[in-house]
Amino acid sequence: MCRNIKTLHNFKPPATDDEIRASSLQFVRKLSGFARPSKAYQLAFTRAVDQVARAAHELLAPRPVIVKLKLPGPAPGRRSVFALPMRDAAGPRHPRSAAARPSCPR
Repeated sequence: MCRNIKTLHNFKPPATDDEIRASSLQFVRKLSGFARPSKAYQLAFTRAVDQVARAAHELLAPRPVIVKLKLPGPAPGRRSVFALPMRDAAGPRHPRSAAARPSCPR
């Protein structure tokens, strides 16, 4: 049933009203489980198709494009410069040289 629902966004030429209506009809059919509703549900079914079509029109309406200008930010920091004060503060608690590390018995 939903094989006829196609992506309608970002195509040239844009989707027509008939294509949007057909997709809305297929969507409501899938949600309700009715291919053809009974007369008791016909009004609610048609109203649902109209509401989905309106929502699809709103979703597919052209939007203004927002262009973000990339302003130059601060220069990236160097890890070695930031790590020096921390190494100095750690001092003898965390030796950095291989000679100061205890060797593993083999």
